[in-house]
Amino acid sequence: MTIVEGRWTGPIWDTHMHLDSRGRGLAAAQDFANAGGTHLCLVHKPGFPNELPESLDAVKQAYIGTLDMAAAVRREVGIDVRVILGPHPVVWEKQIHTLGMEASTQLHLDSVALALEYCAQGDAVALGEVGRPHYPVSEEVWSAANEQLETVMRMASKAGFPIQLHVEDAGAQTNEELSILCDRSGLQRQRAIHHYAPANVAVDFTHDLSSSVSMGKHSVSTLLETYRNCTSTWTMETDYLDDPSRPGAVLGPKTVPKRTHALVSALLDIEGADEVEELMNHVHRIWPSALYGGI
Repeated sequence: MTIVEGRWTGPIWDTHMHLDSRGRGLAAAQDFANAGGTHLCLVHKPGFPNELPESLDAVKQAYIGTLDMAAAVRREVGIDVRVILGPHPVVWEKQIHTLGMEASTQLHLDSVALALEYCAQGDAVALGEVGRPHYPVSEEVWSAANEQLETVMRMASKAGFPIQLHVEDAGAQTNEELSILCDRSGLQRQRAIHHYAPANVAVDFTHDLSSSVSMGKHSVSTLLETYRNCTSTWTMETDYLDDPSRPGAVLGPKTVPKRTHALVSALLDIEGADEVEELMNHVHRIWPSALYGGI
């Protein structure tokens, strides 16, 4: 049994976290582990705002920094770390204004190809975070972003790796649009993971995309309302930024373990222990293993 005296004792997986050697770095990973965390997806963090790579070699060096951080966490903290590499869509949009549309787009797609090479070598497990700007842009830029995202999805599908998506928050409309892009590109919807996703995991909201749910204040109550209507997969994340200028943003590294226990406690009020154990086994073992490699 992995539920003992009302608490989940199985694996606890944060599927989207950033760590920065100039931030708390290993100390943040240790906080996660001390709270009960066992697995994390370490997602590449772009050098906002003043260290945006302007060449593929600079991108490679930045990727290596993320891989080095993952190795340090495994060595010093002793938890399982899966690396997710990719060019952030906001970097592409910002560099349109400095490098031009053609050069920024080429660098973005070359960076995707490089990330997929690391995936093929076994150094990374997924592409991300990729997607489109989460803020208003011109019609020309929006059109280019969607064309580029469809290309990225096609590349990921051909390579056989899932993608974590950074997108705007327009509710079900965003997921519906993304599902259409998935279908056109040949990427299975469940292999497209909506990062920083709302806790509504019902199929009429997700359109069968996978959700890496942001485990904020009201996430548990929304999951309780929608989990029975989920036909895809969902996991938990903090999107911890490890930014010294924004301590604790987006959510602190202890959040997923804490919310896991809160969710289990709430579920036990409405479900039997076996049913709760089965659901949490999917959330923290079966579904993330299917996306990022087995445990």
